[in-house]
Amino acid sequence: MNTIAAPAVPSAAALTVPGFWRRARHHRSFVIGAVLALLLLLAALVSFVWTPWSPYEMDMASKMQAPSAAHWLGTDAFGRDVASLLLVGARASILVGVIAVGIGLVVGTALGLLAAARRGWVEEAIMRFADFSLAFPAILSAIMMTAVFGAGIVNAIVAIGIYNIPTFARITRASANAIWSREYIAAARACGKGSFSITMQHVLPNISAVLIVQITIRFAIAILAEAALSYLGLGTQPPQPSWGRMLSEAQTLMFQQPLLAVFPGMAIALAVLGLNLLGDGLRDLLDPRLARAR
Repeated sequence: MNTIAAPAVPSAAALTVPGFWRRARHHRSFVIGAVLALLLLLAALVSFVWTPWSPYEMDMASKMQAPSAAHWLGTDAFGRDVASLLLVGARASILVGVIAVGIGLVVGTALGLLAAARRGWVEEAIMRFADFSLAFPAILSAIMMTAVFGAGIVNAIVAIGIYNIPTFARITRASANAIWSREYIAAARACGKGSFSITMQHVLPNISAVLIVQITIRFAIAILAEAALSYLGLGTQPPQPSWGRMLSEAQTLMFQQPLLAVFPGMAIALAVLGLNLLGDGLRDLLDPRLARAR
């Protein structure tokens, strides 16, 4: 009896292949993105054990100082060390990104897999729900939740997480539908496997690479959304530092001390750039067609 071999499709198993890391070292977008993403993670980890100054203590006698040996990036309008605020602010960005993207990944992937497996009215209902959810961006959802529950990082995380669900659902459903049409899926059905078994053993592993790439991209969007919500006063609340709120506090001091807006703006830009480059690099490296071409 002839066996039907599974076609070459992107999967997370490709990350363990030695050739992947050999190609990754020579992929410029991946290397730059990985370095910037690691710097973001390192800043958050270092802030748990060390910061140049306490980010919560105000020193009005030292406010609005320019960068110096004592304060590497200067001080803000309350005399707080800007470098310390940036290090601790990375925590909020990573926290929001991990939880919000996790919500979208778990719920959205489950809905997308269900839609691809059941088809018919189930698929139609899930996709219409996804379309309806896309009508409420993260900022608009946060504003509505703030009006009911009050401002805070928890509401921001929930709003961004809900915004991620339809994106993951649509991508998962489209990728899973492509896998369900493969011949080896028909062979698995002929062997008596059910939809759940096929989904967990064949479909999900073969779309994992697509999900990994999407995670990095949505993580960048989550960081940007958290900064925007904090800028509007709907995200991280005082005294917890946040890059978005640092920008909000600096907007009235642009002429007196423009660097107060430059440093958090650069932190947000580099974090988003790094994650986007990392996602682009992973997409190129995990695509088997591009892998063979290299």
